[in-house]
Amino acid sequence: MNNKIIKTAILLGMIAIILGAFGAHALKKVLNVEQLATFETGIKYQMYHALFLLFLGLNNDIVEKAKKTIYWFTLLGIVFFSGSIYLLSTMTLTNINFKPIGIITPIGGTMLILAWALLFLQFVKKK
Repeated sequence: MNNKIIKTAILLGMIAIILGAFGAHALKKVLNVEQLATFETGIKYQMYHALFLLFLGLNNDIVEKAKKTIYWFTLLGIVFFSGSIYLLSTMTLTNINFKPIGIITPIGGTMLILAWALLFLQFVKKK
C-alpha cells in the first residue's frame, strides 16, 4: 500500500506543478483575476494533499486499514474538490456549464477534512 500511496502522491504533485505552470502562462491570458485565483486554489489544495499522501505513504506508524481509508478519502477529495474547481473556473474557456457539478466541491472538501481527522485519530490512539 505504501508504494501505491507514494506513487499517487508523486503523480498528483507533478500534475499540480504542470497545472500551476499552465495557469501562470496560458490561462493568465484568458481568465479574469477571480477565475485564475479560483484555479490556483484547486492547485494549492492538490499540492497540499499530494504532500499529505507522501507523508502517509512514508509513515509506518499508521495501521494499514486506516492508511487505506485515508488514502481513498484524500484521493477522492482531491478529484472532487480540486477537479470541480478546475472545471468551474475554466467554464468560460470550454463553454460548458459545469455549475451543476459545483455540489461536489464541498463533498470533496469534507472528504479531505475526514482524511486529516482519521490521521489525527491514528496518532491519538497511538500509545
